[in-house]
Amino acid sequence: MNIQPLADRVLIKPAAAEEKIGGIIIPDTAKEKPLKGEVVAAGNGTKDEEMILKSGDTVLYGKYSGTELEFDGEKYLIMRQSDVLAIIK
Repeated sequence: MNIQPLADRVLIKPAAAEEKIGGIIIPDTAKEKPLKGEVVAAGNGTKDEEMILKSGDTVLYGKYSGTELEFDGEKYLIMRQSDVLAIIK
C-alpha cells in the first residue's frame, strides 16, 4: 500500500454493499452505504491518543464518517480513529 495515514487516521476498505436481500436484486443506485470495513493502514497515533487500530481489523464506523478516496481503481475511506465505533472480533 502506497498510502500511509498520519497521526490518528486510518485507511479503511469498505465492505461490499449487499446486492441481494431475500432473493431481490438491488440496483446500484439503491444500495445502502456499507458501515463496516477492513483497516488497510493506520497512523502512529498522537502524543495524546494511542493508536489502537491496526491493519487487518474489521471495524464499524458511522454512516457519514470519513473522506472517500479512490486509489488504483479501489475505493477507500480515510478517517480519524475516533470516528470508528467498534472493532468486530
